[in-house]
Amino acid sequence: MGRLVDEVVAGMPDAEVVHRLRSGDALDFGDADAVVDVTLPHVSPEVVRAAGSAGLPVLVGTSGWSAERVAQLRYDRGDGSPAVLIVPNFSVGAVLAARFAEQAATWFDSIEIVEAHHAGKADSPSGTAVATAERIAAARAAIGPVAAPHTDQRARGQQVGSIPVHALRLDGVLAKQEVLFGGTGELLTITHQTQSPAAYAAGIRLAVQALPGLSGVVTGLEELLFGPVA
Repeated sequence: MGRLVDEVVAGMPDAEVVHRLRSGDALDFGDADAVVDVTLPHVSPEVVRAAGSAGLPVLVGTSGWSAERVAQLRYDRGDGSPAVLIVPNFSVGAVLAARFAEQAATWFDSIEIVEAHHAGKADSPSGTAVATAERIAAARAAIGPVAAPHTDQRARGQQVGSIPVHALRLDGVLAKQEVLFGGTGELLTITHQTQSPAAYAAGIRLAVQALPGLSGVVTGLEELLFGPVA
């Protein structure tokens, strides 16, 4: 992901990569005006803290930022702190798929998520699946949790906001997510599949361009694509 960010920024006329950090390097951001974090879930909070201490906005493309972790970040950061833009998925198609799932959430009581990623992905469930489940749960706040029987059985997946999430890690897969909505006599499936890392380029470009004009903690590309969330 770091190499892809490097390639995307290299093609932008108004941005450049001025400093690169690798595993084990000290968090010294050099002459940078902003920080892009594509590390690991246990490292990412430290990068965000260091960027804030340096007075730099940070774009986070690392998984693991659950609603609870984001809420704590908002609590910890005072007014006037540099912006933090947390993007669970840079694919515009994945963002649209999550929005469609949110719209369908109140029409079905039986909902589950199946996500598949390459075998080397470090975390599960994916940040995209967690964000999707949290958005579905928020959309259903007035009507309550989904119907998820037999959740005491490990094979039923990890519950996120009451929604069972099943994670597959397989060779031959890049990224795929299915949100399944079961109703009487019907099944609605919203599927998004990433076939090449090139799918992330437009979202990375949009996020890098938008970062200097943001304030506070912003999650996802939605606000950049559709305007501020009400």
